[in-house]
Amino acid sequence: MATRRALHFVFKVGNRFQTASFYRDVLGMKVQTGPEGLAREGILRHEEFDEGCKAACNGPYDGKWSKTMVGFGPEDDHFVAELTYNYGVGDYRLGNDFLGITLASSQAVSNARKLKWPLNEVAEGVYETEAPGGYKFFLQNRSPPQSDPVLKVTLAVSDLQKSLNYWSNLLGMKIYEKDEQKQRALLGYADNQCKLELQGIKGAVDHAAAFGRIAFSCPKKELPDLEALMKRENQKILTPLVSLDTPGKATVQVVILADPDGHEICFVGDEAFRELSKMDPEGSKLLDDAMVKDKSDEWFAVRNKPKASG
Repeated sequence: MATRRALHFVFKVGNRFQTASFYRDVLGMKVQTGPEGLAREGILRHEEFDEGCKAACNGPYDGKWSKTMVGFGPEDDHFVAELTYNYGVGDYRLGNDFLGITLASSQAVSNARKLKWPLNEVAEGVYETEAPGGYKFFLQNRSPPQSDPVLKVTLAVSDLQKSLNYWSNLLGMKIYEKDEQKQRALLGYADNQCKLELQGIKGAVDHAAAFGRIAFSCPKKELPDLEALMKRENQKILTPLVSLDTPGKATVQVVILADPDGHEICFVGDEAFRELSKMDPEGSKLLDDAMVKDKSDEWFAVRNKPKASG
């Protein structure tokens, strides 16, 4: 499974101004570009869509939406965040399914302190903070590794052994660490990639309305076999193999799965995704322009009405 890559985690966001500020100013996402090593904002690309995604990339919504990819480097070799925004939806109810993203960045800790962004030290040199919308991030106060500051995504599971069977035996992830006493395990497809941490909890996993999705790539030819395997094993397939078009960009093939606790998992054909995910030098401007044109916050404020909640 060495050809599989951890790509991104999908968040639903209700306020793009606040969210963009968090990733840009607090986390300090910058991308090194050009031979001089110049840095620019970590907005990798931004795309607008007039109707809902065939694979429910933006959740169960049919209206206009946008996708913004943000990270510390190109999607070819960095784990990034996909921020999906549904026009007219102001916030989403959180469940207990997503437990946080951990990254190593003393700069992010410094930025948060300067901006008086709330930090809570939960272990020596490890600070918990929240992105707008309540999504947790854990910042390690140290220099980032050469590969990628984003270290792991932590998801809650109700039965660790059952989940390990799914993620390791069926999806082919290597188990890097396992702690029965603490009911946690760390998995991944390669040493230099972002890892997936599974944390056992008591009771059921509740995805509420803010549920996200983790994405991986694999060679396109593996997608039909992966779908067939899940059918044989009687596992849930949320979206059978389908082609998704991005206007003016590549068409990718995806299969959307769900693990035993209902965590959504997207597998996408790697070859077309590398074409789709090329950094767009206009990405930051496209996002800023879209936010300026979006008058929905102003419209709701004038009428003293709250935006819809997801």
